[in-house]
Amino acid sequence: MSPVIHIIDDDDQVRESLELLLETSGYSVQTFASGDIHIAENPSLDEAILILDVRMPGRDGLETLAYVRARAPSVPVIMISGHGDIPLAVKAMQIGANDFVEKPFVASRIIDAINHLGQSGDLTPSPHDARDALAALTPRESEVAQLLSDGKPNKIIAHELGVSVRTVETHRARLMSKLGIRSLADLVKLVMQV
Repeated sequence: MSPVIHIIDDDDQVRESLELLLETSGYSVQTFASGDIHIAENPSLDEAILILDVRMPGRDGLETLAYVRARAPSVPVIMISGHGDIPLAVKAMQIGANDFVEKPFVASRIIDAINHLGQSGDLTPSPHDARDALAALTPRESEVAQLLSDGKPNKIIAHELGVSVRTVETHRARLMSKLGIRSLADLVKLVMQV
C-alpha cells in the first residue's frame, strides 16, 4: 500500500506545489495549513509520511513533531525549512525527524526521501553499521562529523580546529561521500546512533 503524504506548511504555494508534485508521482496527499490544523483534524497516521515545515504560526513544526512522536513514534517525518541551519536540523533530528530538507528544494530530493522512507520506514542505520561507517573516516573527518552533529556551523568548526572554512567544507564533502549520505540530517542521525 502506498503511503499517504501529509503536507503541513503554512505557505499556500509550497503546499500546492508539493501536492501537485506528489499526486503526479502517484501518492495520495492530504494538506494542512498548520500543525494546529493537523492536530485538530486528527488524521490517521497509519501508512502516513509527514512533510512538516519548521516555521509556522501557532504550534511550530518542532512542537508538532514532538506531538506526533508522542502519538505515533514510528511515523516517518521529513522536516522542511526555508530557514534551515545546523542547530535547527540537529534539534529536529533529536526530536525524531527522519530527514531535514532545506527550501528551496529540488523535487527529486523530496521524492527520493519519501521513496526511501516508504521502503525502509527509516533513514537510520543500525548502531553497528553506524560505528563501522564512522570508523572509515580519518581522525580529522571524525572530528568534523562530531562537531557538525553538535550543531556547529562550518565557520565555528574552522575556528575551533585552527583551519580554514574551505578545509572544513572539504572534510565535510569527503566524509559525506565516504558515509554515502546526502544531507546534514543523515549525518546527525548516523552520529546519534553511535
